[in-house]
Amino acid sequence: MSLAKSQQPGATIMNTLPASEDKTGGHDLAADVRGFILKSFPLARKQQIKNSDALLESGMIDSQGVLEVVAFIEREFSTVVADEELSPENFQTIDRIAAFIRSKTAHQKPGLA
Repeated sequence: MSLAKSQQPGATIMNTLPASEDKTGGHDLAADVRGFILKSFPLARKQQIKNSDALLESGMIDSQGVLEVVAFIEREFSTVVADEELSPENFQTIDRIAAFIRSKTAHQKPGLA
């Protein structure tokens, strides 16, 4: 019962940070992207891809898959991907996607999500 008394309203400890803080301070963006790719695209899991593997050329991700990746980026990193940014260079590999996210979130101010 003493444990229940120590948890007062407003005393909850949150273990999460806003995406703009959690994802830009040296966080491994490639690991986040890789996790999403492996979860969302069965062919990527089957082929045990590396961060430098070509996602588009290999057929692991098609044009619909790019849109799924874009939705992931916009949702998880509180940013907007413009039409002109939808170039194959930005989505070719996990490492390139992570670099693209890094460039997008570097311009955001911490705490603005």
